[in-house]
Amino acid sequence: MKVFSLLCIMLSSLTFSSISFANSVPEIHTAVKQEQKQVVQVNINTATAEELSKVLTGIGTSKAQKIIEYREKFGPFVSVEQLKEVSGIGQATLDKNAGKIIL
Repeated sequence: MKVFSLLCIMLSSLTFSSISFANSVPEIHTAVKQEQKQVVQVNINTATAEELSKVLTGIGTSKAQKIIEYREKFGPFVSVEQLKEVSGIGQATLDKNAGKIIL
């Protein structure tokens, strides 16, 4: 009788735990979709220093100004990779801002 009671308790706890897990999955999926929709992009050929520093991670006003100075001196950027030619901007900065930078 004890074995039967323990078996029933274990079976019911497994059933309820899987139900609660199944209910939490859509919430996580919805949160990820909302986060993906909130990605703000910035055009590095037309943005102001304020816009660049506001949108791009790791770019403050000083680096944003360097981007604008480079753009004014050499013309518009032809690739996102060209940003690495600006002093203080490397691959790590580009990786942090993947999807945020447009031409």
